Amino acid sequence: MVGAPITGYNHTSAEIIRFSINGAGGPRIPPNAGGGAEVCCGVLPVQWNLGLRAIIEWDKDPNPYESVERDQYGQITKEIVARHSAGYSHHKTTVEIPKYAKELCALQVHFLPCDQVRVSTTCYTPSNPKYPDRAYFDVKESVACSVL
Repeated sequence: MVGAPITGYNHTSAEIIRFSINGAGGPRIPPNAGGGAEVCCGVLPVQWNLGLRAIIEWDKDPNPYESVERDQYGQITKEIVARHSAGYSHHKTTVEIPKYAKELCALQVHFLPCDQVRVSTTCYTPSNPKYPDRAYFDVKESVACSVL
């Protein structure tokens, strides 16, 4: 087994409160952001094999910019936080891990509209012309998600 840093990219208007890939935690990701923080480490086999999958779990805040009330002293109380966080949702899915060659550089988790998730194992970052997942940054969020 080999460890790889975990990076997340959020291509939605919701905030990813937390996420994990095969139990290894990832950082909070604001809406339409990501890539800034890496955490260690996701674990995968040294050699990729057909059918390799990852379990992704995440919690999201669909209204991250909602104004949060403050009490008479200007504080955000537990009750106010509880009211806001009641709108959070929990998600879990299994995704395929794409083939990686000699080295596993990072596990990049892409959160796409309609609660779709993709994982990448590329050694490149989005600023590199060889980055294979550039199309994810062009995905547009629709008002409604179709049911498959």
